Amino acid sequence: MKKPEKKDLIKISDYIWEIPQSFREDMKVPARLFASEKMLADILEDKSLWQLVNLTTLPGIFKYSLAMPDIHEGYGSPVGGVAAFDTNEGIISPGICGYDINCGVRLLVSPFYYEEIKDKIPKLTEQIFKEVPSGVGRGGFWKLNNDEMKKVLEEGAKWLYEIGYAEKEDLEATESYGKIEGAEADKVSKTAKDRGRDQLGTIGAGNHFVEIQRVAEIFDEEIGKKLGLEKNKVCVLIHCGSRGLGHQVATDYIREALRYLDKQGIDLVDRELAYFPYSHELGQDYLAAMKAAANFAFTNRQLITYEVRKAFKKVFGKEIELKQVYDIAHNIVKIEEYDNKKLLVHRKGATRAFWQGHPELPEKYRQIGQPTLIPGSMGTSSYVLIGQELAKKISFGSAPHGAGRMMSRAEAKRKIRGSELKKELEARGISVAAGSMSGLAEEAPEAYKDVSEVVDVVHNIGIAKKIVKLVPIGVIKG
Repeated sequence: MKKPEKKDLIKISDYIWEIPQSFREDMKVPARLFASEKMLADILEDKSLWQLVNLTTLPGIFKYSLAMPDIHEGYGSPVGGVAAFDTNEGIISPGICGYDINCGVRLLVSPFYYEEIKDKIPKLTEQIFKEVPSGVGRGGFWKLNNDEMKKVLEEGAKWLYEIGYAEKEDLEATESYGKIEGAEADKVSKTAKDRGRDQLGTIGAGNHFVEIQRVAEIFDEEIGKKLGLEKNKVCVLIHCGSRGLGHQVATDYIREALRYLDKQGIDLVDRELAYFPYSHELGQDYLAAMKAAANFAFTNRQLITYEVRKAFKKVFGKEIELKQVYDIAHNIVKIEEYDNKKLLVHRKGATRAFWQGHPELPEKYRQIGQPTLIPGSMGTSSYVLIGQELAKKISFGSAPHGAGRMMSRAEAKRKIRGSELKKELEARGISVAAGSMSGLAEEAPEAYKDVSEVVDVVHNIGIAKKIVKLVPIGVIKG
């Protein structure tokens, strides 16, 4: 099957491109891409646009498949991909959702300004590293028994609130209030549960991190103030997901989906897109298991929040109020309504960007829209945006999830020395605590696209509005 080239792209506007349905005879709808012209050369190098076109061949796909400017090659679907399927005749796909179910980001804001505590940042970085286990080679402080595991999978962060590890405001400032209804622990295999049993409250490897950041630039002071984000305020950004449990849920159900396709005699252009019909019993089982893994991830980020608060208390000798701005998911499937249709929206390496007045938002954000968090690669900027009404019309309420890789992890390790990168970051005034130098090299800024370019694309299109730019002052890696 042919791979799209630049000549195959129709320019709809400065930042919106379309691969028409006529490009390939098996396409059911067009494929759309949000990107600047400058970004196209890199995007066209890998298989990501071929994967985007493949999404359009699946049963029940609605309107178009969509790629964010952080698009890069993934498993089956491109990372940075969004695909919505009709709930009557459409499918649900564990490969399109992704392996790290509800990988997501959470932003906390402290009462401190950078100048007040800059001499304490190295100590704070080290203390957070001590309090938040990497989960690589060692687990967290809590080994869940079967009853606790069921609570985590079905109740999510709401259960942590009930037992004193969360504040009510944390839940209000979390997507789905930290608990997705309809999760079923019984649909998660024993292998998956055992992989996650000691991983709650851990970061993991790869692009996961905890960063201490400061507000470097404000693009909208009024909304920034409503979010508690003022110039030079010290913040903490947490980026991680459902750990080994979510990965195993994906592995288990991808295997089941491949079996289902073989039994039905269904051939796909790419078997990594294996699916179940949404209405099929297996489709419902996967949805219930995926929701459970997503709840595990919300609980994981909540427990890390508890550990970060503990680190602040140890460094400053008293309780410090770390207010949660928001927590959002990537790699998730949600039932949402667009164009008066109920759709199964698969977001892989993409995030929600809900608009002012959306009924799912807490009262405090219903007046302004949903905070949309876009972290950069390690040592670079991160951004807070606010979802806009146009997202409802053209992006299934979605925005990018980060900078997007340009270099594989293996290539980054070959080209970059972690110890030298650590020295370089520290020379820029960024404290670094990491469990592995090779892991540090994998996440070097050179391995990623420029997050500012990614953010500018969605800001200029109008699906999410830039509010605040954050820069790192302390990096904690698994």
